[in-house]
Amino acid sequence: MTRTASRFVPPRFRLGIGGRLVALHLAVLVSVTLLLGSIEVAFLQRSVREELGVRALGISRLVASVPQVVAAAGLGRQDAALNAYVGGLQRQVGADYIVVGDARGIRLAHPVPERLGKPMEGGDNVLPLSGREIVNVATGSLGPAVRGKVPIWAAGTGPDAGGQVRSRVIGVVSTGYLMPRIDSLAAQVARAILPWFLLTLALGTLGALFIARLLKRQILNLEPEQIAALVGQHRGVLAALRDGVIAVDASGTVTLANEQAAELLTGSPLTDGARLLPAPLGPLWPELAAVPTDAPLRNLGLQLRGAPVIVNLEPLPAGGFMATFRDRAEVMRLAEELTQVRGFVEVLRAQTHEHLNRMHTISGLLQLGRPDEAIKVVREEVRRDADFRELLRGIQVPRLAALLTGKRDRAAELGLHFSVEPGSELSPRWESAGEALITAAGNLIENAFEALRTQAGAGTVEAGQVLFSVGEDPEGLQLEVTDNGPGVADHLSTTLFEARSSSRGAGRGYGLSNVSTRISALGGTLQYLRRGPLTVFQVSLPRSAAVSGDPARSSWPRETVRETGR
Repeated sequence: MTRTASRFVPPRFRLGIGGRLVALHLAVLVSVTLLLGSIEVAFLQRSVREELGVRALGISRLVASVPQVVAAAGLGRQDAALNAYVGGLQRQVGADYIVVGDARGIRLAHPVPERLGKPMEGGDNVLPLSGREIVNVATGSLGPAVRGKVPIWAAGTGPDAGGQVRSRVIGVVSTGYLMPRIDSLAAQVARAILPWFLLTLALGTLGALFIARLLKRQILNLEPEQIAALVGQHRGVLAALRDGVIAVDASGTVTLANEQAAELLTGSPLTDGARLLPAPLGPLWPELAAVPTDAPLRNLGLQLRGAPVIVNLEPLPAGGFMATFRDRAEVMRLAEELTQVRGFVEVLRAQTHEHLNRMHTISGLLQLGRPDEAIKVVREEVRRDADFRELLRGIQVPRLAALLTGKRDRAAELGLHFSVEPGSELSPRWESAGEALITAAGNLIENAFEALRTQAGAGTVEAGQVLFSVGEDPEGLQLEVTDNGPGVADHLSTTLFEARSSSRGAGRGYGLSNVSTRISALGGTLQYLRRGPLTVFQVSLPRSAAVSGDPARSSWPRETVRETGR
């Protein structure tokens, strides 16, 4: 078996944002300085060339007018005295060289004596020998130089006032300044500005470091890659949330909205919530814009485009706030589904508890040698179950019948008596409204149980009794839950069916509100009344509810069975 050696990959070094800013600053500063320095040196070189060219031309004119030079050029012979005289002038004016040539371009005076009698180099004698003065850059025997060349005219001749030649040219004078000399002047200038360049570089580096530290503090000491990763995660989280999320700045402008929020705010699906932004909050959601946002708010009920929503609001340190919201119907539907599951579990637990009690009773009687009494207990349980099933025979909505069976076992566990009024009937057509009926019956019966348990805890001797009845006529359905409890407190009678109306503390009081909403959605009514010592809750539904079904299932909020209003 061969093993593949793992290749070590060294960690990749990466500069932080501070290092990148400093490096970028240095690169820009050095580049700009080199560019400007190069332009300055080039301009300086050009200026020096022009200035030296004018000077060289003036010196050449002066030398060409010297009688000794004119005479030597006319004779066309080398003369040591002439060479010495011209060399002295060269040293006096500071030129690199002064060369005198005859009409054929043969050197008559030159800084290097060995080159006397040889042709002048550079190939630029044509114009001077034709009577014109020139300034140019050419390469001679001493190297490239800026040269000013002037023709030597025969004695008593020269150009007239109009520049026309009146006689002949007998020679040429060339004064030059070597290019290395010009380059050395540029180098001197560069060396002069170098300290200022270094000072600027140091100050710029310190400024870049300061800005980098300030910037990092503003972005919470995060690097650009970390910010990019956080933004990606942030977008992913917003897209995954089922809640609508918006961020509003201090001026009341929506600066962030995920897709769910955009859909709820505009009423139509949007693939990108950013297309809304920026937008003022007032026109989009006037009710939220009017809410004070100086403190956190939880489970705030508001209206958005006519639909109830639940809003959680958190102020932001820099001003503004972050709000999350969800369709209240969806939240309540999830809560009700969870509550129904818990209710079913509670019913099964109660049934199991009662069944174990009965089995233990039967087992004990058999162990005590009393089989007749054990058989009597069995027959009594069978009779009670048969009697209750007989009461439920007329209720042909299976889910409602199952709920009532579970409530009977729950009542037995609590020490209460629960029964169904004989003659209760409900045809199968009401199956379409089964969800609303289960919600109403479950909440009302559970409320009655809790009221009777509270009464028992207060020391009341009278046994708690709950009676359920349901029936229908040509106009619709009537459902009643009656108990012999104390009834609703007087201070709650006017707000009984409103959310959070309860005498049992915070977090309660949603059950009756939910029942009222569900029944109203079907066109029915929910009423509370006292019938002598009895507490009665009545539900009435029109016949049309059995046909239209339960609109609350998709568009109305649902609450939990345990969230009572009494």
